Amino acid sequence: MIAHNLPQPGGRPPEPFTSTCVGVHQSEAGEIGFINAYLKGGIQFDYWWMDAGWYACRDWGETGTWEPDPKRFPHGIRAVSDYAHSKGMKLILWFEPERVRPGTWLFTKHPEWLLGTSGDRLLNLGNPQAHKWLTEYIDRFLIAQGVDLYRQDFNIDPLGFWRSNDAPDRQGITEIRYVEGYLSYWDELRRRHPGMLIDSCASGGRRNDLETLRRAVPLLRSDFQQPQIPGAADILVGNQGHTYGLSFWVPYSGTGVYYDNVYAVRSHLTPEFGIGCSDPLGKIDWAAFRRRIDDWKRVADCFYGDYYPLTPYSLSESAWMAWQFHQPEKGEGMVQAFRRMKCPEGQMRLKLRGLKPDAAYEVDNLDRNDHPKIDGRTLMESGLLVSLPHPQEAALFHYRIVRGERP
Repeated sequence: MIAHNLPQPGGRPPEPFTSTCVGVHQSEAGEIGFINAYLKGGIQFDYWWMDAGWYACRDWGETGTWEPDPKRFPHGIRAVSDYAHSKGMKLILWFEPERVRPGTWLFTKHPEWLLGTSGDRLLNLGNPQAHKWLTEYIDRFLIAQGVDLYRQDFNIDPLGFWRSNDAPDRQGITEIRYVEGYLSYWDELRRRHPGMLIDSCASGGRRNDLETLRRAVPLLRSDFQQPQIPGAADILVGNQGHTYGLSFWVPYSGTGVYYDNVYAVRSHLTPEFGIGCSDPLGKIDWAAFRRRIDDWKRVADCFYGDYYPLTPYSLSESAWMAWQFHQPEKGEGMVQAFRRMKCPEGQMRLKLRGLKPDAAYEVDNLDRNDHPKIDGRTLMESGLLVSLPHPQEAALFHYRIVRGERP
């Protein structure tokens, strides 16, 4: 996947990065105020993420007019992107160009480009005129508004629109032309913006097919994420399961989490690390927030390493879950381990993989101030002892080979 499929803007795999999003239906003043609040707390993100609702609408779902709301954004998105850039951050901006709500610009001005006869319509990307308009318009918008990463959502079921547009003996033609248009649209955006990543989101992770993943990365791998229901145990176990399963196939993904629960944060660790809080203007433990980001920075590069599950897959609250990412070319890696809510065992030995038997490794438990040196054979045959005295705790280890030294 990394060598032959993963998008590589600028000729290299995308770097892990941090981001935050403060919600939908934003305003210029609000976004800048939240940026300042995080900076005052000592939090420096790589990307400032603006999600749905920045266009004229009563709620974020009214898509089809792709201009900044002049009341809430009197200076356009450019005011926010320029401010973010001045503070060392890039800008992610959300779009959903394919779904068109009645009464919007696309619905009123170009009904001939739309599929469907009632309710929300589908912009037909198989229509050459619609395809050309979208490509040219979004290209100009990204440049004019200073957008660094294009995020495309998709919250409509297309199959019925495609089938109803074809005669019985031509079923599938609209779908084929549509998908060709969707993929070629992204190809042209990437050609015009060679350093830009595209984020694929379709109600959270519903377009993680191979052709999409050749052009985009899923920065929200699923809508099943912790900020929706703070502290919900099934969401935390589910996200551990996401990482366990998705890591076999998809080397780069992201999700979002609140900072104030270590177990929750570690259940959501991904190469793209979305982290925030419910109210950046409220009472925040900024030292704890910074610690969560610092922990991620220690291990972020390891997500590109070889992936080894260290326990069986399980969604049981009585189980341990653990895995390892190992970078043989660097001689380092990381281990994550979770003792779930109803798990009775407080210790687990995890047999690591891919190490050099006769080499010494310095193993850092990121929650303790100790750095034991253990030989690779011991770590692989006897295992790394992980102790978590309380249920619903998570351990995070970083290890590195000690060059020229034997234990």
